[in-house]
Amino acid sequence: MDRFFHSVMLDSSKCMGCTNCIKRCPTEAIRVREGKACIIPERCIDCGECIRVCPHHAKKASYDPLDSIHGFSYVIALPAPSLYGQFNNLDDIDIVLNGLRDLGFDEIFEVSRAAELVSEATRKLMKEGKLKLPVISSACPAVVRLIRVRFPDLCSHVLPIASPMEVAARLAKKAAMEKTGLSKEKIGVFFITPCPAKVTDSRVPVNFAASEVDGAIAISEIFPALTGKMEHLEEVEPLQESGVIGVGWASSGGESAALLNDKYLAADGIENVIRVLEELEDERIRELEFIELNACAGGCVGGVACVENAYVAKARLQRLRRYLPVSKNHLGREVGPILQWETGLEFAPVLKLSDDMGEALRMMGEIDRITEKFPGLDCGSCGAPSCRSLAEDVVRGDAKESDCIFVLREEIRTMANMLESIGGFVPGNMHRDEKKEESDR
Repeated sequence: MDRFFHSVMLDSSKCMGCTNCIKRCPTEAIRVREGKACIIPERCIDCGECIRVCPHHAKKASYDPLDSIHGFSYVIALPAPSLYGQFNNLDDIDIVLNGLRDLGFDEIFEVSRAAELVSEATRKLMKEGKLKLPVISSACPAVVRLIRVRFPDLCSHVLPIASPMEVAARLAKKAAMEKTGLSKEKIGVFFITPCPAKVTDSRVPVNFAASEVDGAIAISEIFPALTGKMEHLEEVEPLQESGVIGVGWASSGGESAALLNDKYLAADGIENVIRVLEELEDERIRELEFIELNACAGGCVGGVACVENAYVAKARLQRLRRYLPVSKNHLGREVGPILQWETGLEFAPVLKLSDDMGEALRMMGEIDRITEKFPGLDCGSCGAPSCRSLAEDVVRGDAKESDCIFVLREEIRTMANMLESIGGFVPGNMHRDEKKEESDR
């Protein structure tokens, strides 16, 4: 992972040094040092969990502003299907699509159209027996990056097909070039995103040299202006070109259901995702053929850039889907190459201790030794998520053993006893405190 861009950022002026974020980060990418949180960039997967749990709003994500569309001659919106679940009493997806066009987009290309193509391609590859089972979905970029840094043995199980966002961008830009005669550089493709992970994927994609997505606008950013346009539409032109399968991708289980195969598992929420990946790595899951994993609770409708409760949005989408055909998009010869990864998924050893095996083993032994000195409470008071991670920081030279408050207390007690034995002087009320501790026991 030699290229780093992160949508998730820290506003240190708002950080109060609490430990909520370090306990929830799936890759232990956050530490609290000198009263402020800091993010280790090579470990961050931009899942947005720290944004979700920070009580002080010190974590935030960077998105493109809506007015960035004015830098192109022809502009295409790629609405994620999760966008449709944000609006109360919506009974026609075309209202959303027409509203987007009134915001200044020249064309709308639904990501749900590309999702239907990805579903069909996945069904075809699985039927041909060309994939390693169980197949893990590649749709959630946070999960793909998590596998890349924490579960190297599972890289070969990840579906080697581009995400619906990337497929939609490539198809939309290609069609626009043919329609307008404009060069690729003059056509702007903007994804309406529910999460920061997809912003990162549009900047530094894992499996492509470059993404065809030119910008990512948060659903929460576009929602107020879009709502205003939707309320004042004079006419609603039929624009929707996707069905139940594509729109269903917005919530957990939608991608799996589109495979028309009951040997699947769908898990959402980063902690549940990790639990499933650990069982896969230990080969405790054998009978399944497909694993759908979403870092956000509820699926993409639970992204931190959404405005509505994930479960309310899911219920709204279920109502909308009743009026849709099953699917409206099918693979053609010209689509196949667009779906394929340019490079395979490779392990990114950002968590390794050293490039030298001997040195790494020595450091691991030192980590074990230091960890035994800690109480094993994983309280986070030291600024690290666990006792072992603090020991690793000590070995790397990024922390001290005395950052553990229990070790520090013992060091202070030892120093006080030494001073007492030398001159009979004990600072403060050490004796009184020790007697109180004995009586408390």
